[in-house]
Amino acid sequence: MRPRLALLLIGIGALGLLAACSEDKGAARPQPKPPELGVAVLQSDAGSPNKKVLTRGRISTKSGEILILEPDGSVTEMALDSPEGRNAFAVSEADLLALNANLELDLSGLPDMGPVKPREPTAQEKALADFAARTRPLRLNLPATFEADPKDYQGAQVATLGNGRKGEDSLVEVTANLRPGVDGGTAFAYATCALASWAEAKGTLYARHIRTLRDKRNGKMVVGSVFTLSEKKPMGLTVMTTKETLQECKARGIPAA
Repeated sequence: MRPRLALLLIGIGALGLLAACSEDKGAARPQPKPPELGVAVLQSDAGSPNKKVLTRGRISTKSGEILILEPDGSVTEMALDSPEGRNAFAVSEADLLALNANLELDLSGLPDMGPVKPREPTAQEKALADFAARTRPLRLNLPATFEADPKDYQGAQVATLGNGRKGEDSLVEVTANLRPGVDGGTAFAYATCALASWAEAKGTLYARHIRTLRDKRNGKMVVGSVFTLSEKKPMGLTVMTTKETLQECKARGIPAA
């Protein structure tokens, strides 16, 4: 009987120690972060641009948004990682002097604040800039002695691929029919000129070549060239500019349809 009682007492003691340890661990846990943090924001007075006023604001720790209480009682919302949000916390030496004048603070003992250095470009931004510098216009790549023969070009059409939404690059395919025996450079030039004419009608400024396939069909050479069209200059080693390409097509005598 006594050994069982001793084991029972030991078990109760062990449970007590575990409970105490769990309480100690719970007490050592950090407090959860508050949903919002109160801050002071220095802003320009709308009625007097040279005057700075100190107002209150709150930063949401969950969404990263700033809620600024304006002097008129309204609340302005802005993202913390936005130009407006960064500007709300950017304090220059002139701002400190204005704050000194408003609050009658003595800031004479503080060292002068140097000018804020501009942000250096990141490695990714440098790489993109270097790649963009290598971009060249898309040329027809025809020999200087080239003379266009109207019989070589037997019709071309442009079809959109997929559902390009507004503001996004659209994918198109140019199908060009040519007389058998025409070389690849001439065939690609014909497809490019047909695309440039179609892009001009659509008001599209740029295109980038993706791929070109050649085949024979019904006694004709058929070329299928895929391009992306965009309103802004895209990334790529060769980019077609609609207006310049049309001028080159006209100068070399290649039809654009």
